[in-house]
Amino acid sequence: MADTRHDPVVVIGLGRFGSALALELTARGTEVLAVDSRAKTVQALSGQLTHCVTADCTDVEALHQLGVPEFSRAVVGIGTDIESSILVTSLLSELEIETIWAKAITRQHGRILERIGAHHVVFPEHDMGERVAHLVSSSMLDYVELDEDHALIKTNPPQRYVGVPLRETRPRSRSGVTIVAVQPHNGELTHASADTVLNYGDAVFVLGRIQDVERFAEST
Repeated sequence: MADTRHDPVVVIGLGRFGSALALELTARGTEVLAVDSRAKTVQALSGQLTHCVTADCTDVEALHQLGVPEFSRAVVGIGTDIESSILVTSLLSELEIETIWAKAITRQHGRILERIGAHHVVFPEHDMGERVAHLVSSSMLDYVELDEDHALIKTNPPQRYVGVPLRETRPRSRSGVTIVAVQPHNGELTHASADTVLNYGDAVFVLGRIQDVERFAEST
């Protein structure tokens, strides 16, 4: 199977999500064709993105003129205009784009996008709101939900885990979590091993079921 990670990407819809995505991809060295129907938006980004054009992508002819069928990856960043989001995603599917990512603003919107051909649906507002809620309501330093059941968190170690090698504190059997990495205060991130001894002020990266990592963070 061919490696498409560095193939060009077309990003359609340059709101906050689409423009941030296009700029980050560009910064990472990926060639991006950024498209929006609003000339003012395109003009504002044209100095930062090499290929930034104004076009109505609900028109299949416009997609052909832009060469979109030649792309293997596309992102539909249109959110609030659900009708356009659905139509553009449907057209990209008809053009047999290999991988389509699409932004959704509701679960129903997301289900529709999946049915008409989106391979990956993202909920940026919902996901960010959920992430911040976890940080606000706990002592976690960071929180990333991996799937419906599992998360990776950054937190400080509970007192009972400080000063003793991980092989003795046995976080997996005691708390149902795995400490995968440790970052000392003002130090570099390192992989955690059975010999790792945690200290006060360390940040630990903990993987496990959501309820288990939350319980671990609450015990700090």
